[in-house]
Amino acid sequence: MFSTNKLVALFLVALVVGSLAGVATAQQGPTAGGAVVIDEGETYVGDLEATGGTVIIAGTVDGDVSTAAGNVVVTETGAVTGSLEGVAGSVTIEGTVDGDVNLAAGAIFVRDTATVGGSMEAAGGDVRLDGAIGGDVRVGAETLTVGPSAQIGGSMEYDAGTAAIDSSAAIAGGATQVDNIEIVGPSVFGVSVSQFEGPVIPAWVFTGYWLIANFVLGAIIILVAPQFARRVTGLGTKKAVRSGGVGLLLVVAIPILLLVLLLTIIGIPLSFAGGVGFALTLWVASIYGALVLGTWLLSLADYDNRWVALFAGLFILALLDFVPLGGVIDFVVLLVGLGAFALALRGESGDDGDESVSTPDEGPQEGSPMA
Repeated sequence: MFSTNKLVALFLVALVVGSLAGVATAQQGPTAGGAVVIDEGETYVGDLEATGGTVIIAGTVDGDVSTAAGNVVVTETGAVTGSLEGVAGSVTIEGTVDGDVNLAAGAIFVRDTATVGGSMEAAGGDVRLDGAIGGDVRVGAETLTVGPSAQIGGSMEYDAGTAAIDSSAAIAGGATQVDNIEIVGPSVFGVSVSQFEGPVIPAWVFTGYWLIANFVLGAIIILVAPQFARRVTGLGTKKAVRSGGVGLLLVVAIPILLLVLLLTIIGIPLSFAGGVGFALTLWVASIYGALVLGTWLLSLADYDNRWVALFAGLFILALLDFVPLGGVIDFVVLLVGLGAFALALRGESGDDGDESVSTPDEGPQEGSPMA
């Protein structure tokens, strides 16, 4: 299935790309700025490389289009005689693209009025195909919808969490689900995503590296703010359902808020900064989640030790990378850690916290195995 990690990557890419509009505005060029518009009846001769908060093609581009923007729209009157490649928050095609289409975006819509002469590759959170596509189609998405008016001249391969293909859709080569489909990705401004691929490294190497990195960060968190860590752990272990609910709310609401900011020129820098800050917060929250998990597991054996709890939680989460459905448990732990972190910032506590996370000058608790 098209993984959550890929969707997060697309989301962060969209934020980074959208932030370029603020820089591009200073260039004062015809293809860079807050909004880049090819008006209806206008013809742009040559390849169009457009960066902006919004890129609208209502006229004709006699060449290829390469774009990085918050929103990209090819209207019903819009026409691209070459190919269309782009990275964006959302892309909507209502007009004509004579060549190939290669897109990476949070949302991709090919309306029933659209005509794509070549093939199409798309990676996105929500992909809907209702128009005519002359060649093959490859899609990686969380949600894929192929409407009744869709006409695909070649075959379609897809990998989606949820796929709905209308029985009236015409797919000449048939539709095939492919697990872990590889999407090459668009070439934006002459730089292909595939050019950044590095050597193949065994998964256990990354797992070991992140286990060590996360333990170091967790140690810093405990030593720098022991009382706060104690409060978060108490909330996570004693109010796990409440913490998880708050974490889920934040995971849904914050990305939506950041994407809304991305649609405004003034909000683009805030969206980018907020995206980076939220990513760092999720990392810290995952450490707290591991600490909560380890503390809870040790409590089952009536054993208290913050360092063992931290390592045990991180080690178990690392092992889950190699277990089917392990990502679901990992996500739940993240939600609990994030929610407990947010509640602790508000000053809440879980019945005075969890004694397993003590301050540095506190010795072993009376009656514990460490006493």
